[in-house]
Amino acid sequence: MVAVKVADTRGGPGRAHALAWPSAPSDRASIRRGNLGLLLRLLRDRGPRSRTGIAAATGLPKPSISSLIGELIDLGLVREAYEQRLGSVGRPALLVELDGRRLCGIGVEVSVNHVSAVALALRGDPVYERRLAVDVKAEGPDAVFDQVTMLVRAALSAIEATGARCVGLGFASPGVVDIDEGVTRYAPNIGWHEIPVLDELRTRLGPDTPLLALENDAKLGAIAEYLVVQDRDIHDMLYVTGEVGVGGGVISGGRLLRGSTGHSGEIGHMPLDPAGRPCVCGRRGCWETMVGLAGLLRRVADADDPVHDPSLDLETRLNDVATRAVRGDERTLRALRDVAENLALGLGVLVDILNPRAVVLGGYFARLGGFLLEPVRAGVLDRVIAPNAGGCEVLLSTLGFTAPSRGGAHLALNRVYQDPSGVAAG
Repeated sequence: MVAVKVADTRGGPGRAHALAWPSAPSDRASIRRGNLGLLLRLLRDRGPRSRTGIAAATGLPKPSISSLIGELIDLGLVREAYEQRLGSVGRPALLVELDGRRLCGIGVEVSVNHVSAVALALRGDPVYERRLAVDVKAEGPDAVFDQVTMLVRAALSAIEATGARCVGLGFASPGVVDIDEGVTRYAPNIGWHEIPVLDELRTRLGPDTPLLALENDAKLGAIAEYLVVQDRDIHDMLYVTGEVGVGGGVISGGRLLRGSTGHSGEIGHMPLDPAGRPCVCGRRGCWETMVGLAGLLRRVADADDPVHDPSLDLETRLNDVATRAVRGDERTLRALRDVAENLALGLGVLVDILNPRAVVLGGYFARLGGFLLEPVRAGVLDRVIAPNAGGCEVLLSTLGFTAPSRGGAHLALNRVYQDPSGVAAG
């Protein structure tokens, strides 16, 4: 095959993608590796394509496309199938689509109220998914890592049962993380300081340890949400977590915005609360105290109410809150109105600064979105200085509390897109 310069279709024509990609190829082997990854990303981000369509989208010559597709088929990463067209006349088109059933990535999240794990095949199909209600701060790191290890081993067994192989694990942690050292530096909501997350997992998993990576939970949630909304030509997006902690993940021009030292997105600590309530970060008046889950539940019910019980699954507690709202409980409805107003206040500031195409509300914001979405949209429209909020849509996550762990699985699977032949053959 003649070496051809890699075209840039990361996240769509001319766009970068939220996940990191290797530097520009410089020799024949790396050019071919880059072109293999390019085809895989195209099929992931834009769906099945004919060979002619792939050539048009990438700018690569058809003989090169045929050679690349042949190799990807041999690796089990793509397959060809005839297009299903009901009522159409003529021969159906032969399309190339992602396969990748042999490879899976695992994502793990530790949050205030739960630990969770998900295993995804290359196409994003779930192979394993489970969440456990855990009071993470009260349990302490050792007990939490024991439970995480149990989930990871169960995910590895589920992957093995399908005949697939795990290519890596992405760990979603709240707070400030050091991705190079694999350490959660500071996560006040769960009481973690200088916790060597990846070393803890390696110690427990032993020889079964897959390749590990650590990232902030909101950033991984943003990656997972971007893979959902990019089909709508949305490439500038703010993802906002709805947990006890409130964080943000920013996608700008199709890229994850990490900041100069990787600490972007700590939006929950904007000083917006005029009451100056104390925050776990040590300061007062943080936005998180106004719209975080703890703030909502404090308004909804007294401390001895079951909605405050961390041993109960969070979805169950939120269902209880939703039921009270549907029944017209005035205290609950007032709490939701307060959260919506305060959420719109902070989002108005962020939309003015970032001018995103969309804001995606995750976590409990999505679960209670039927009560929050419309007043938040109206509040953002009222507050943003640009006409029509600068074209920004406020959307509810379709992934809910699974977004960070799914983002972790996608982070693990990114290895396949960086080096398809090396990882698939490994």
